[in-house]
Amino acid sequence: MGAAKPARTRPGDGKSRHDRRSRSRKIAATKLPLATNCSLSERVYKALKRDIVTGVHQSGEALTENVLSKLYKASRTPVREAAVRLQHDNLLRIVPNRGYFVTHITLHQLNEIYEFRLAVECSAAELAARRTLDSELIARLTQLANTKYTIDDRSSYERFVVADTEFHVGIAKLSRNHLLLRAVDDARCQMERIMYAAIDIGYYGELPIQEHIQILEAIRQRNPQLARDLMYQHIFASKDKVLRLAYSGS
Repeated sequence: MGAAKPARTRPGDGKSRHDRRSRSRKIAATKLPLATNCSLSERVYKALKRDIVTGVHQSGEALTENVLSKLYKASRTPVREAAVRLQHDNLLRIVPNRGYFVTHITLHQLNEIYEFRLAVECSAAELAARRTLDSELIARLTQLANTKYTIDDRSSYERFVVADTEFHVGIAKLSRNHLLLRAVDDARCQMERIMYAAIDIGYYGELPIQEHIQILEAIRQRNPQLARDLMYQHIFASKDKVLRLAYSGS
């Protein structure tokens, strides 16, 4: 694949359509998740993470503790704690005495993300076909698999992204392997970021309804090898499309 390098036209980079006023409105609309047992640091972490994933904060953008404190209505300590966690998630880069920088999505990272997905999600699908089926979860995944979106309708695609994440995490739940579930769940924030970034340059991709349904059917039929193969084909096809898109802009 060649040396790892940032894609020059990264989904979401250099977008004039994300002007300051528009972005301010988006951030203003962001509500910190409420939970009685949730610390302020946790709420800042979740809100800032969501804004990075959805492209409110752009790749390479510089952020300071003072700015983030005002945006998310928190003191500098919870902001700092949230930033450390986001650096661990590879969403922020902390530069001493300079501030925080939203990480770029490089071609090397795209490859790593998809290699990781192939490793863990194929195993999750195979295990799911070996386990006793959870009929309620299967019914929910069938509903999610049929989620549609309309090209050029960002709100409908955002709903699809949420459904797509719940579907893939749901397959991992069917595996009944806590470590696989955690791995799939962790990888989804990177996938969501890629999906949101793609639509920022006008790419919506193809609707994977049939692929999702076929994976579920293989699990229902208790066919572990077929479930693994179908998940592999599904993820590999997505990887091929995304990498072609990234290389075309490099």
